[in-house]
Amino acid sequence: MAPDASAKTAPALRTRLIRWDVIVTALLIVVFVGGSLGTPDFATSDNLSFALDDLSEIALIALPMTLLVVAAEVDLSVASVLGMSSALLGALWDAGWAIETIVPLLIVVGAVAGLVNGLLVTRLGLPSLAVTIGTMTLYRGLAYVLLGTKAVAEFPQNYADLATKTVPGTPIPYPFALFVVLALLTAAVLHATGAGRAIFAIGAQEEAAFFAGIRVKRIKLLLFVISGVVSAFAGVIYTLRYGSARADNGLGMELAVIAAVLLGGVDFDGGKGTLGGVVAGVLLIGLLRNLLMLRDVATEIQSIVTGLLLIVSVLTPRIVAAVREARRIPRGSLTASSSTQGS
Repeated sequence: MAPDASAKTAPALRTRLIRWDVIVTALLIVVFVGGSLGTPDFATSDNLSFALDDLSEIALIALPMTLLVVAAEVDLSVASVLGMSSALLGALWDAGWAIETIVPLLIVVGAVAGLVNGLLVTRLGLPSLAVTIGTMTLYRGLAYVLLGTKAVAEFPQNYADLATKTVPGTPIPYPFALFVVLALLTAAVLHATGAGRAIFAIGAQEEAAFFAGIRVKRIKLLLFVISGVVSAFAGVIYTLRYGSARADNGLGMELAVIAAVLLGGVDFDGGKGTLGGVVAGVLLIGLLRNLLMLRDVATEIQSIVTGLLLIVSVLTPRIVAAVREARRIPRGSLTASSSTQGS
């Protein structure tokens, strides 16, 4: 290889290796190998199946959350939509409705919840952070109105099996298999279609995207609706997996979802990120939580670890970007600039 070609290849290779999603994938491998060597029960088929099943709802909701954050928006109401879906499922099942009738209705309810979020953001111009904090409380309140503090159980076993059993011959639970399929579809849309490029353009510079002919409001509205639909369906899975419909199901889950998305390298300011990084972030949080649980670490400590990961995932890419920017500016330019300002 020619010397100039080698000089060009080395920086490009370094850039790929220090990408945040690559670092998260490497951390995932370290956690898995370390857990396998240090905790005998960690790498067993039964435990891995349990770990994947335990993070299924977080993984599913992280998909539309990724699209929203790339578009420079956020939905903090996802866990409350999950809880509202669970409560409505319990209330209707208790009233004698069939599961086959309840689930499509819950999908519609989730779509309406997402539509409300989207309309408030796109039509009234309100910030999504403030809007979804409000609807987070609203939807959780509706969950308590629907079911109160009681729990409803004894759902059909065949549906419960779909939420807990594994794909034959594998340790992969059915809900996580669904996540894998949806993740592949989401990755294809985000990274290989015009719609994905439009989402990135909106997150990078919304005004420029609008003047480029991208229907910014319509796309954002659709993303909020998808978020609501997926969250409601995750509520069905959560309820059947635990065998209990409660108004407080999924309480606080939105933090784990956002932590996974940001840990995966999606920029909270929008316009940057990969779905592969998010998948690695989801698995890292899930396996790390499972490992801590196997070592009898208190739930409070697990929450602290998740919080620290969230902080690190937000700060580190910004620090790296600042260092890169500083390296790009020659010292002579800084000196000349300072001299000009001084004169």
